[in-house]
Amino acid sequence: MTTSTRPAFADKAIGTLDFWTATPERREAEIFAPLRATAPVSWQPPAQGTLPVVNPDEEGFWAVTGHREVIEVTQDPTTFCSRLGMMYEDFPPEAYEAMASIMAMDAPQHGRVRGLISAAFTPKRLVKIRDQIQAQAEQIVTDLLAVESGRGDFVQHVSARLPLWTISEMVGVPPEDRDAMIDAVLKINGFLDPAINEGRDPATVQQEGMLFLHAMAQQLAEQRRADPQDDLMTALVQAEIDGQHLTQMQISSFFVLLTAAGNDTTRNTTSVGMRALTLHPEQRSDLVADLDGLLPVAIEEILRWASPVLTMRRTATRDVVIADAHIRKGDKVVLFYAAANFDEKVFENPLEFDIRRSPNKHVSFGGGGPHFCLGNQLAKMQLTSLFTELLTRVPDLEVGEPVYEINTTIRSIREMPFTFTPAAHD
Repeated sequence: MTTSTRPAFADKAIGTLDFWTATPERREAEIFAPLRATAPVSWQPPAQGTLPVVNPDEEGFWAVTGHREVIEVTQDPTTFCSRLGMMYEDFPPEAYEAMASIMAMDAPQHGRVRGLISAAFTPKRLVKIRDQIQAQAEQIVTDLLAVESGRGDFVQHVSARLPLWTISEMVGVPPEDRDAMIDAVLKINGFLDPAINEGRDPATVQQEGMLFLHAMAQQLAEQRRADPQDDLMTALVQAEIDGQHLTQMQISSFFVLLTAAGNDTTRNTTSVGMRALTLHPEQRSDLVADLDGLLPVAIEEILRWASPVLTMRRTATRDVVIADAHIRKGDKVVLFYAAANFDEKVFENPLEFDIRRSPNKHVSFGGGGPHFCLGNQLAKMQLTSLFTELLTRVPDLEVGEPVYEINTTIRSIREMPFTFTPAAHD
């Protein structure tokens, strides 16, 4: 099936510097919607703004923007593999193993390692995690209410706090080390943003963050082997299936994945969700009036609306045709979840935020298949607890326009102002 010439690049360009700095609304209107209508799988020039990893054979990539096509790729891991990379860049396999854990693995290795990690999440541990999250959400809102001016940055005071607090307590990171962990996570996820790299080489900044978290994970694992505690790191070092244990590299790379991916997705979904509820006060009132009945459905809509993971790459292992696109063996295939989550063929009135939307076949946790997000229930626990506290205890809380980071993987909000009436609650 291999063709002798490449198709022309799509007339709507994905992956340019202008694309990455555009607002989500502009990307949807000017790029994603036209591509879904004419070319849900389109051939694009090499992405700009990514790390300067040299690949002299780089020709471009396939951008998958249609909902059906995203699911088709996701649910065929044999044809579209992960082991060759899940980012635009062509890092060596060992680099992906160090920073991406199970996200950059295929069968049978993926199933073995994911099974060992899942074995650490026992029902008893999930109950403990849920109780921790609830207590943390309550404290975060209590601290928010203590802001005497009733003004500040919502990301700093609320959305950035819960995921890393949860992960820190889950894994057993001591309080005195958490600020350093946060700094490392920012370097990994926001290495392209000038506010984070401060003019330094982005690749070096990202590597610093990754090496710091690997060292932290190794130290924690060694401590737990010598002195087991009631935390997730102890469960990970003790996890066993058929006599197999996780290696230190597998533990460390999962720690990087948990802290980096587990932080940014929940943080940004919280921010985007609060912004949506501020802009739709009538839906917010309905939600508050029937929190138990509507919140689970509303959380799914917030996840669709936020689409916190922008992209995920696969690599074709054979020649294949999808949506009239002739994909060659070895081609990069990049999934755009935010585009799929607003596909008119799947979602009625997709540009409307609707807390009653059902069914809601969003792909914010992936489109199924073996790489469906392992932390999806953890994220929903966090969102449920935090929005319950915010909506019931700070009913006049509003947030303003978000300021976005430059990011090729995560829809990342750097800051967003909040206001509420001081001393009027609790």
